[in-house]
Order: sequence, then structure tokens, then C-alpha cells
Amino acid sequence: MTDQNTDADGGSGPSPEPGSGQAAPVPLSKSAPEPLPEPASPPEPEPLSAPLPGHPAEAADAPVRFSRELRTDLLLGLALIAGSAVLGLLMGLLWERVAPKVPLYADTSDIYLSDPEGEQAITADAYFAIIGAVIGLLLAALAYWRTRARDVGVGVPVGLALGGLLGGYLAMRLGVHLGPSSNIIATAKSVALGKTFYGPLAVTANGVLLAWPGVALVTLIVLTRIFSPKPSAPETLWAQPSSQASPERSDTP
Repeated sequence: MTDQNTDADGGSGPSPEPGSGQAAPVPLSKSAPEPLPEPASPPEPEPLSAPLPGHPAEAADAPVRFSRELRTDLLLGLALIAGSAVLGLLMGLLWERVAPKVPLYADTSDIYLSDPEGEQAITADAYFAIIGAVIGLLLAALAYWRTRARDVGVGVPVGLALGGLLGGYLAMRLGVHLGPSSNIIATAKSVALGKTFYGPLAVTANGVLLAWPGVALVTLIVLTRIFSPKPSAPETLWAQPSSQASPERSDTP
């Protein structure tokens, strides 16, 4: 009887006997349960480096950017025109030195060509065109190399065209001024009868004045076409799903 009753003072039941087949009771833990970890917050999206097209920030910055680009193009055009004027003066000096002159002689009644079948006038025009073309090619290559990091605006081609026309005109005027006198009668009276003298240097074909600006513009177009990076398509950040989606096929009959 005593072994089967519970102990009133201890308040606990009898301990299981070894070999009885009953499992020992597991004591409950008195510590508080650990709290569950909080869910991680999603990362904040990084701001775009440039505003999207049509964004109010881009619209507000457009007039300032346009004014800056216009001022840069204007300065580039003026620099090319000024540089072409200086090169035109140098071209006039060179042309007067290398261009052949028309030989003449005079008697008591008239002035004659010493070489009636000579092509000195045509050769002088050819030299003028060749020198102008070389200067236009080099100037256009230099202008492209200096502005290759930015988009070529209107300042470079306009500066090359107007500068080429101005440089060619200055070269022609300076070469004619430094060459033999245009007063053939006064020159014939100043030399002995039958002695050869030279006629004035002149451009007989006005089309050679277009050699400089023409070659410069063609060179700029070719260099831009070959070496400028091709514009890439803008990255699509979001595309509206198509409303006409094709129905999915069912494998089951």
C-alpha cells in the first residue's frame, strides 16, 4: 500500500523501476522560447544616373544644355574661320612662288605671247586647287580629331565651309598682289623691246576656289562615317505586355 501511494510531502510519483518498460519523463525547459528572426527588408532601388526621356528634370535641363552646345559650336566655327584666314595667307605666299607665270614680249606696236601653246595659266589654276585641297583635308582631319569626343554639331562643317571660301579668296588676292603687275602696258614700256617679261598671276577658273571647302567637307563626312561610334538603342526598362497573347497548348487530349 505504501509503495503505490504518492508521497504527500514530496509531491512526486514513484520513480519507474528499471526493466519495467516505461520511459523516464523529460523535464520541461524553463527558458523562454527564442524569437523568430525578422524578415529582411527588400533593398532600395538605386537611382538612375540620368533621368528618363520626358522626365521633368530632363525637360528643365534641356534649355541650358542647348545653350551650352550652341555656344560651343559657335566658338568652334569662329576658330575654324580664323585659322582658315591665316592658312589662306600662307597659301597665297606658296602659290605665288610655285605657280608658273605667262611669258610675254613686246615690240613697238603690240604685246605677244612668248609661248602661244603654253599652259602656264591652266597650271597655275591646278596648283591653286591642289594646295587648297591639301589644306582643306588637313584642316578637316584636325577638326575631327579635336572634336571626336563630342557629337559633331553644325559649327565644324559651317566653319570648314566658310573658312575654306575665305581662305581661298585671301590666297588668290595675296598671290595676285605679290605676283607680276597687272598693268601689262606699263611693264612692257619698262623693259627693252623684245625682252621677255611675265604677265600677272591670276585665277582663270573660279571653280578652283571650291577645292578647299569641298575637300574639307568630304573629309569630315568620311571620317565621321568611319570612326564615329554608332548610336546604340536605348535600354528598355519596362515594356507593356502584349494584349494578344497566344493561348498555351494543352498536352492532355
